[in-house]
Amino acid sequence: MQYFISFVSMQLKIRLYHIICSLCIVSGFQTFAQQLEYDVQFYGFGDNREYDGYDKAISQTMLGERTSFALGTTLEGNNSFRFGLDHLFEFGSGLNEKLPKLIAYYQYEDDKKTFYFGAFPRMNLIDFPLALITDTFNYYRPNIEGFYADYRWKWGHQAGFVDWTSRQTDNRRETFMAALNGEIRGGSFFFQNYLTLFHYAGKGIRQENEFVEDNLALALYLGSDLDELLPLQKGYIRTGVLESTYRNRGEGNTFQKSWSFTAELYAEIKYFALRANISQGDGLHITNGDRYYDLKSYLRTDVIWKFLQKEHVEGHFNLSFHLLNFSVLDQSQQLALVYRFGK
Repeated sequence: MQYFISFVSMQLKIRLYHIICSLCIVSGFQTFAQQLEYDVQFYGFGDNREYDGYDKAISQTMLGERTSFALGTTLEGNNSFRFGLDHLFEFGSGLNEKLPKLIAYYQYEDDKKTFYFGAFPRMNLIDFPLALITDTFNYYRPNIEGFYADYRWKWGHQAGFVDWTSRQTDNRRETFMAALNGEIRGGSFFFQNYLTLFHYAGKGIRQENEFVEDNLALALYLGSDLDELLPLQKGYIRTGVLESTYRNRGEGNTFQKSWSFTAELYAEIKYFALRANISQGDGLHITNGDRYYDLKSYLRTDVIWKFLQKEHVEGHFNLSFHLLNFSVLDQSQQLALVYRFGK
């Protein structure tokens, strides 16, 4: 009888333990479900480039879409975690030709600071001049893989990131990009700084005629907003300098330095905008920049039609004209459609 009572008591304890565990799991799941957040983005792009005036600027058509989604949660109001995938589908290709990119990152944000660590989207986070980072990064390299930090004051901000693009192995070169950008404001006037460093190291097993390359690029601007003076939704004018420092260690340890004067005008009214940008000087050597800035003289004009401007969807069409050395005119067209939503 005593053994029977002990057996029954043990079974009741086991059942009670299972019930408590089940309640804890369900309660934890419901709590997480209430805090579950998600981000979904569709980015469709069409980019047709009729480039005949400069052999390093490739004439091509790029057409496709990127779809990304990420799930996560925010704890204590400042700490966010996200996990998901980003997939590129170029029209006319097979579904499995491009492997999805992993999205996995931690984010901290308060009134003054923002910090990311992991693999996170670059779109809407960084905006560099095309001379330093070309726009095809949004098509084919959507994520920064490393970290990003931004600190804000009442009169400006300063941000920086490291994008680790490849670890050195016996048959793979080590590469990474580090960058800084910021702005200081006083009324309608501003000063902007941009800097990128690209390091292209060798493989673990060195190949003949394979040398380490170092590339530093700098853009400095002084400018003023125009929307307070003119009936514009947004407008500014800025002028400054572009600089590149390049070294191929197979050609010695001497750095090649180049400088160019630059100026930009932007004006936006309702659904239309105009952007004009000029670069005049030595011609630059910037590995990740737009190749047209290698030329001594380059003028780009964009006529922009923002045909969709809604809360969750944006669409714009660019008609771009490229005047090379004041003698050759190339042109291109860019279409972008972005749909994003989340919780």
